Amino acid sequence: MLTALRSLAFMLAFYVGSLLFVLAAMAVNLAVPQSIPAVATGWSRFHRLCVRWLLGQRIRVEGDLPKGPYLYILKHESMFETIDLLCLLDRPAIAAKRELFDIPLWGGIARRYGLIPIERTAGATALRALRTAAKATTAQGRAVCLFPEGTRVPHGESPPLRSGFAGIYSLLKLPVVPIAIDSGRVSPRGKFLKRAGTITYKVGEIVPPGLDRDEAEARVHAAINALNRSV
Repeated sequence: MLTALRSLAFMLAFYVGSLLFVLAAMAVNLAVPQSIPAVATGWSRFHRLCVRWLLGQRIRVEGDLPKGPYLYILKHESMFETIDLLCLLDRPAIAAKRELFDIPLWGGIARRYGLIPIERTAGATALRALRTAAKATTAQGRAVCLFPEGTRVPHGESPPLRSGFAGIYSLLKLPVVPIAIDSGRVSPRGKFLKRAGTITYKVGEIVPPGLDRDEAEARVHAAINALNRSV
């Protein structure tokens, strides 16, 4: 019963609050568009407060997060990390499926913030577009973030990386910071009920640019699945 009440309180508070942040971002976009990243980061911090005090979920980071133009490759188990990354890192550029940018109001703000749209079916064209956007991002000293599994994966599962990772790794020539996360243990994909507990980020060893495809993929795959265990 307590879990259900907490989950309901979180849903109401977070989604109502998110609407207010979207409206604030729209106003900021008209007056001082350069302040949109600050609004987005504020939204992510608001999400952390809701997660902590309404759901009873704590956040722990194991390892050091290097700052600067790295390619962050992350496990993807829940909506949690897609929002929390704006708190975890300094204004990261997150690669996201293009459909999200078609959402009214939100899509335009996402572009203004600097998220990177990916057209999953565009093949080489998508890779070239991503490379152009990522080069502009890293020139500003910002990190690029990618979920190489392509979609949220139930906790404990470790599917192979999508083929796009190898192309992005080769094109960008950036050191890779792989990160495991176990958010799916307490906030499972597609489930209303979210349990109290600790969500852990585990930062893996940096993978240097220039490795052959098999080695790079093996290192990253092992690192982002380092927290896999039974629920």
